[in-house]
This record gives sequence, structure tokens and C-alpha cells, in this order.
Amino acid sequence: MGRGRQKAKHTKIARELKSYSPSVNYAALERELGHHEDGEQYVDKWADQYDDEDEEEDQYSAV
Repeated sequence: MGRGRQKAKHTKIARELKSYSPSVNYAALERELGHHEDGEQYVDKWADQYDDEDEEEDQYSAV
């Protein structure tokens, strides 16, 4: 008896997701993915976090 109600709910959610179209800020996306000028240096904000770990691993493997 509960299966019909569950299926109806899933069908309703599937229809909502199918017709869902979020608004996209294309200007912000272009800035994030875009080409950097020569004057601007690209800084990888995650690279520094892992550099120290790599050095520690190299130190232990040499021993």
C-alpha cells in the first residue's frame, strides 16, 4: 500500500529535477576559468599546502 505513495513522490521529484534550470553567473565563471594576463601570476592556493608533506616523505625514504 505504501509503494504507490512512494512512487508518486519519486515521480514528482524527478519531474522537478528535469525542469530545474539554475541561474548561472557567466561573468564570474569566465573570470574563474579565463586566461590570465602575463602581468598576473597564477597562484595555486592548494600547492603550498602539500609541498611540505612531499618534502617530509622524501626525507624518510632516503634513510
